[in-house]
Amino acid sequence: MPFSNSNNSVINQLLTALPNQEYQRIVPYLEEESLPLGQILYQPGEPILHVYFPNRAMVSLVTLLTNGSTTEVGMVGKEGMVGIPVFLADGIAINQGVVQLEGTGMKMDASILKREFERGGRLQRLLLCYTQTLLNQVSQTAACNRQHRLEQRLARWLLSAQDSISGSELRLTQEFLGNMLGTRRATVTVAAGKLQETGAIRSHRGKITILNRELLETLACECYRVVKHECDRLLYPPNGDR
Repeated sequence: MPFSNSNNSVINQLLTALPNQEYQRIVPYLEEESLPLGQILYQPGEPILHVYFPNRAMVSLVTLLTNGSTTEVGMVGKEGMVGIPVFLADGIAINQGVVQLEGTGMKMDASILKREFERGGRLQRLLLCYTQTLLNQVSQTAACNRQHRLEQRLARWLLSAQDSISGSELRLTQEFLGNMLGTRRATVTVAAGKLQETGAIRSHRGKITILNRELLETLACECYRVVKHECDRLLYPPNGDR
């Protein structure tokens, strides 16, 4: 039975899916922390000292190249956890983790998370299932960046961001979106303008508001549906068997 969160401060879906006994064992080590826009949680090649379970925040996993260019390869919201190398290998980051939509998250010492993972139980199962969904997201994003038009990719990104924070207003600059999608700011501005003309979104002064989600889903490429289906299949199966 998942734990009862009486004050609703924790909405991270990995944590809320834990049986009460497992949650009570780790709750003394969880600390709610504000995650402001632009905060860097870790850098490539550095040891990961803390892991984060986002509540109402979104963290981008970003690849940095020697020429200074950046591209988002994954995104983590309330469905997941930031810092999977802690339990997969040696705990060394391979990407930059940066907060792109501010909010809050539950912070835990990396050594505690690794210890709890090695105990087995539901937490281990959930983290392994989430890791598979993240790997699927990364591989699908690679194909998406190569095969689909920018406005389709932008629609896919906005839908995923909305899922991450459960909100319709996203504070995003065109420059930021260009960095995340691996293209120029001017190109993103054109793509956002096309989506706005359809009535799916409104873009104004560093804020994008999703006005018609159903329409935006029709404008997005297949990658959004593929990634979401895999996430739902592994983390939220109909019979609750995870």
